[in-house]
Amino acid sequence: MSSEIPTTAASSAPLSRRGLRLAGLVTVIVLLAIVAIGLITRVTQARSLKTWTETQAVPTVSVVSPERSAADAVLDLPGRMEAYTRAPIYAQVSGYLKNWNVDIGAPVKAGQLLAEIQTPEIDQQLLQARADLASSKANAELAGITAKRWQAMLGSDSVAQQDVDVKTGDYAAKAALMNAAQANVDRLLATKAFARIVSPFDGVVTARDTDVGALINAGAGSASELFVVSDIRKLRVYVQVPQSYGPAIRPGSRAALEVPEYPGHDFNAQVVALANAVNASSGTTLVQLMVDNTDGKLMPGSFAHVRFPLPSDTAALRIPANTLIFDNNGLRVATVGSDDKITFKTISIQHDYGKTVEIGSGLSANDRVVASPPDGINNGDTVKIASSETTTKPSEGSVVKVAKAS
Repeated sequence: MSSEIPTTAASSAPLSRRGLRLAGLVTVIVLLAIVAIGLITRVTQARSLKTWTETQAVPTVSVVSPERSAADAVLDLPGRMEAYTRAPIYAQVSGYLKNWNVDIGAPVKAGQLLAEIQTPEIDQQLLQARADLASSKANAELAGITAKRWQAMLGSDSVAQQDVDVKTGDYAAKAALMNAAQANVDRLLATKAFARIVSPFDGVVTARDTDVGALINAGAGSASELFVVSDIRKLRVYVQVPQSYGPAIRPGSRAALEVPEYPGHDFNAQVVALANAVNASSGTTLVQLMVDNTDGKLMPGSFAHVRFPLPSDTAALRIPANTLIFDNNGLRVATVGSDDKITFKTISIQHDYGKTVEIGSGLSANDRVVASPPDGINNGDTVKIASSETTTKPSEGSVVKVAKAS
């Protein structure tokens, strides 16, 4: 038995060495496999990152299609209403207000007494003028009698011709002084008549800026107006129309008028005059309309919305205002071609509807126009379309709203 034990030990020793080699080889293979898998994974991730980066570098844009112009386009502008005739009334004599007979809102007739002014200074001047007139009349009568007597004595050669001429000339001078005194009295009487403030025409008192006992200064320079009388049976409506819409509005054109106090109710107005000139500071032309106000619903001086119907151009195209690009190259839009590349097109605007604009030239109905083009986009750049194309609504921009250029 002792001879078999060494034999078993000798056979197991080579077997252990082969096992260690095999285990080491397997370990190396596993390590090489892990390294290879790591390298492959890293290369794949790098390629994916490069592809993702290149994809993200392509800008994503939204596009819209041009739409035909609406057939019911309306130009909505702010306007102000004024009385057909408005007369601020100032005093032509100085004094103190004795009384007033009408207040604001009162209807008056032409020639109706509005107020009276006490004029003590004019009254004294009138008394002195009448006294001067009486003195001048007495002197003129005496000079006339004297001249007649000297003319009679000239026939008997009792007086010289020179003396007669002196007396005749004196009478003429005294008569002239009498006429001057009479003119002065007439002037003061005419001035005194202005102490009665009367209405110049039929209308309504729209302002009263005086009261009993107030000191009245004559003239319209530094003095304040006493009353304002307005004829409001018709009202004038003044609207500042942008230059581009001027040719579409002519005398005789109709417009709808809306005021805040009557929402939803339209008043008919008609264009009666145009300034035929453009204000250089605002780029607008003044248009005057007339609106009937026999029912007294409208008030002068108030604000109004004025809507002008515009002639429609069915051939014109309309796009959203956020598609426009204005830079050193002028007014342009960015379009996307069939190859998904950007092409810039120079356009002209025919009408500006606020949210949308009507294109006069430079665009076709099949163009895909970039909405809100991103900064830095250039001609020929490749882009990606975010979603399906959207089109502008005909209702958008059918009403043109323009703020006051006052």
